Amino acid sequence: MSCTRSLAGVDEIHAYLVDQLNSALRRPGMFSQRDEALRMLIDHLLFVERQPEVWAQEQHAWARRGAGTSTGLADMFQELIPGGYDQHCVASVYAEFAHRRGWLRPDRPLSAGEHHALRAKVRPWAQTDRSWTDVTSEFGPPSILCGGTSPLYSKTLGYLGEIPDEPMVFFHLWNGSTPGPESTWPELDEPVLLAVRFADVPFDNAFTFTPEGQRRRPEPDSLCR
Repeated sequence: MSCTRSLAGVDEIHAYLVDQLNSALRRPGMFSQRDEALRMLIDHLLFVERQPEVWAQEQHAWARRGAGTSTGLADMFQELIPGGYDQHCVASVYAEFAHRRGWLRPDRPLSAGEHHALRAKVRPWAQTDRSWTDVTSEFGPPSILCGGTSPLYSKTLGYLGEIPDEPMVFFHLWNGSTPGPESTWPELDEPVLLAVRFADVPFDNAFTFTPEGQRRRPEPDSLCR
């Protein structure tokens, strides 16, 4: 006796994968230890869209910007952000790609005027130490929050406009904790801003560090231990 099953159609599968990707971008730690889930979801989406070659093209673009592969992204952030590899930082780079592909479902897209004003103001604004509250008070709720809403954990806030070609702007925030047992940072009442990052530009030119971000950048010798 055979058992017949009704299988999901291509459009339904695609929509499901997009939903899963958006969830993984927002809570990457709940999906995998590093970025395996993000890479797998993107691989599946590109397969469904019959464009698997696009992933290699994106990795080449990362290499041209200063990070060779997904591991290269982790190494880059480890050199810039205290505490080493943070999933929300790497997830923000995947969010750039998802936005360009039309997969990203923003919680609050900015109007063209709001996005232009943010991009014009944010670099000098970040020359002063800021907190999570300062960011949202100045620029409103983010388009995407990578890392969850708890103040006990670091996170990345991303802002995007209505025009897909305009660069996203990311705020990398840190709450003072590190994953290793040698951490000497106390947990803060709320995350502090370490750096603002512009998408789609070379990583050497993408970051504007706050004074606290400059003070907390890892020492080169500590990366070799």
